Amino acid sequence: MPDKPRTIPDDTVLARLKEELPAWTLENGWLRRKLSTDGWPTTVMLVNAIAFLSEAAWHHPDLEVTWGKIWVKLKTHVSGGITERDFALAKEIERLALWRPAAGSALEGTPNKWVAAK
Repeated sequence: MPDKPRTIPDDTVLARLKEELPAWTLENGWLRRKLSTDGWPTTVMLVNAIAFLSEAAWHHPDLEVTWGKIWVKLKTHVSGGITERDFALAKEIERLALWRPAAGSALEGTPNKWVAAK
């Protein structure tokens, strides 16, 4: 069995969140992020996209899901805290959830509110 990933001290987690993932917080030992969507269909699509990323990464967040909102919670259970795995998956979730076609792209992008970066 591989070694457990090393946990990152809370003060380092907070400093890195500020610089790398400013929309994420550290709460009760978890990296947390609330994502707001324009409604149930977008919420379900985003949950499925997060599930796809998480399964591919073999690192699974806790999700709370309701109409128009998803709360993502990450920590490395086997290590009992926040590790590099959590930061890596949080960055991928952030990139995926907020992705939009670039200006001038052949993809026009949705006119809907979609996922808010609040």
